[in-house]
Amino acid sequence: MSIKDIFNKVKKELKVVQGEETKDKVYTNENTFADEATAKKEFERSKRKLFDVNSWTMLSGINSTFQLYDRRGQRSNAKIPEIGYYIEIVLPASTIENWVQVSDIQQAENMAEFTVHPSEKPKQLTEEEEEVQHFFIKEASSTFRVTRDGTKIIGYEIGKNEGINNQGEEAGNRAVLNTLVAEGGWALFQEMQWDKLTSYLVHLEEIKE
Repeated sequence: MSIKDIFNKVKKELKVVQGEETKDKVYTNENTFADEATAKKEFERSKRKLFDVNSWTMLSGINSTFQLYDRRGQRSNAKIPEIGYYIEIVLPASTIENWVQVSDIQQAENMAEFTVHPSEKPKQLTEEEEEVQHFFIKEASSTFRVTRDGTKIIGYEIGKNEGINNQGEEAGNRAVLNTLVAEGGWALFQEMQWDKLTSYLVHLEEIKE
């Protein structure tokens, strides 16, 4: 990498910290099975893992807590979320709530996915003014996906427009906190979390008992 490339990278990172630019990131793992019949069977299990959000909490080692909520702000044990459902995410060694809302769900013969965006805390759970309760801006998205290609199953976490929520009314009183979380704890932990999850989705890792 040239000095110019390094300079441009640092310059971009500074703009990200200042809330002026965003990042796109993709995390993926894959697993190949002995034959297509086995892959089809295991793909059905991958879909169940994908949509059972609450089970993600039970991944081994250092891991975030994931809790699904319905549109009314009530905790849900649904095995498949619906559009409009919320997910509360609490990073390890933290009590900071981060909320996302399901905006899209897709299923096809060899693909399943759902997309979430940062959101406010469900209104039923707070009396405070609306502000995005997440360290990324509301335009950011995460798509969790599994696909099957012949004997291969692939798990994805696709992050788009990941900009720090530290500007304007949306950030509320969390501007400094969001910057510290996004550039501190989450920046260090993000790759580990999504590598662990995508490994789980393709059966390279299982939940702890």
